[in-house]
Amino acid sequence: MTENLDLLAEAEAWGIATSYYDWAGGLVHAPIETVEGLVTTFRRNGRTAPDTIVSGLRDPGRCAPPAKRAWGWALQLYSLRSQDTWGMGDLGCLSQFGRWAKDEGAGFVMVNPLLAALPTERQEPSPYYPSSRCFLSPLYLSMKGVPGAEDVVAPIADVASALNSTKLIERDRIFALKMKALAAIWQSFDGDRRFEAFRAQRGELLENYCLFAAMTEVHGSSWPEWPEDIRHPSAVGIERTRAELSERVSFHAWVQWLLDEQLEDAAKQIDLVQDVAVGVDPRGADAWMWQDSFLPGFTVGAPRDEFNAAGQNWAQPVFDPWALRSNDYAPFIQTIRSTLRHATGLRIDHVMGLFRIFVIPHGADPSQGTYIRYPHADLLALLATESQRAGAFVIGEDLGTVQKQVREELHRRGILTYRLMFFDGSETKDYPEQSFAAVTTHDLPTIAGLLSGADAEEKRRIGIEVNLEGTERMRSSMNDCVPPATADGIVAIHERLSGAGSVLVSATLEDALGVEQRPNMPGTTDEWPNWRIPLPVPLEQIARSERVHDVARAMGGAGRDGP
Repeated sequence: MTENLDLLAEAEAWGIATSYYDWAGGLVHAPIETVEGLVTTFRRNGRTAPDTIVSGLRDPGRCAPPAKRAWGWALQLYSLRSQDTWGMGDLGCLSQFGRWAKDEGAGFVMVNPLLAALPTERQEPSPYYPSSRCFLSPLYLSMKGVPGAEDVVAPIADVASALNSTKLIERDRIFALKMKALAAIWQSFDGDRRFEAFRAQRGELLENYCLFAAMTEVHGSSWPEWPEDIRHPSAVGIERTRAELSERVSFHAWVQWLLDEQLEDAAKQIDLVQDVAVGVDPRGADAWMWQDSFLPGFTVGAPRDEFNAAGQNWAQPVFDPWALRSNDYAPFIQTIRSTLRHATGLRIDHVMGLFRIFVIPHGADPSQGTYIRYPHADLLALLATESQRAGAFVIGEDLGTVQKQVREELHRRGILTYRLMFFDGSETKDYPEQSFAAVTTHDLPTIAGLLSGADAEEKRRIGIEVNLEGTERMRSSMNDCVPPATADGIVAIHERLSGAGSVLVSATLEDALGVEQRPNMPGTTDEWPNWRIPLPVPLEQIARSERVHDVARAMGGAGRDGP
């Protein structure tokens, strides 16, 4: 008994929660085996438990605020096809959509993470499971906008354009075609001073990312199984391999430059809000580059809540808060700084992860997990520094189980919190000014899917338990805004949203078009086509859609500034 008490005391000193409160207010005791495993892991390399986490950084104050009260669109870019795309939405579409949205009075576009997956034949569909949170996916490159493409890739383009009519987005085929085309164009690339400047500016981070991509093409998608002499960025074989693969490293750097140029152009059309995913692919570049900052033996997830009775295991590596701090927070700083390139705003997925994160032992289910605490004062100070440096506001996605202290600290730091009509009701005028308001998110039903009952029917069809109480509560929150799920009702909901007290409000194209399928169904893999559903009409028709125009007009009410 004494040994357990000593273990629990040491665990608390390390920032390991020996118990926590769940979403319903019930006290949950962390499994002793999980606590012991975390303590043992934190003790590695001779470390001893500190008394507390004390911030050692200068406090820069608040994050930069939004420039004005505005409305915008939350866009799943991959879903926005056009006559020029190769099977999915790209940065050319983002530029076109941004120009149209700005003409309609929108002040910003918030896009899904555009991050690079592993450069392998099978492309990870989830934008929240990237190889790197610092670099972009070639899937989003507009081939029409690549210099020299017309003369080289015409036969490939004919094949690729046929992918615009597939029922679901075929990332694997798109990636293969784009990489084949880019390899052909690269052969005739004569160099560019802007490319050299980009490469110098992104420096070692870019070089290591591109080396990782090149090594993955040679050695496969699981770096822990690579030859030992290249398994770590400082391993003895790295510089030899860098020289051997220099041509391919340069190719990947060139692709990143093209992506950066196109993203910069899109940002000139309208303000962009970029999205920081909560984690990374354990086989990916960030996990390889910064492996010394991750916690071995555990993955990140979430405990059970009202809509996920079994909890969630996101199968992503977890930053070790003590190793992160001893490495001067380099992975965190580089992630935030990279995401803010060409961005006016930043959305942080699961912002509670800056305070504490739910960790689960490898191979266990979420019931075996518990929380570990992070040096949030340091992380928020760094976030505010980067926000001020870029002149970009910050939105914290604080949906789910949230400690009171978290929202108080977010408010103090000038970070906008979320308000959803599905959860917070239709009295939108009472939403706090320092918030970002929307009807729903990509993880929840669309308006049409909720009100028609189609979303609940789909969940039953694929064997997911429907939370009847929660679903009815969301439906009832719409009842005083909307008749049955008609186009007029959807416009009425957005009129109510526009009147929110929040400084920023956002609509989705799925809702404006009356789409019943949600982009993502949490807790599923093959049961639902997560992140693969295109919008029902292409960009050219969206720009002419009366329904979308009516939603835009409704969103521009209540004194929301245009461009």
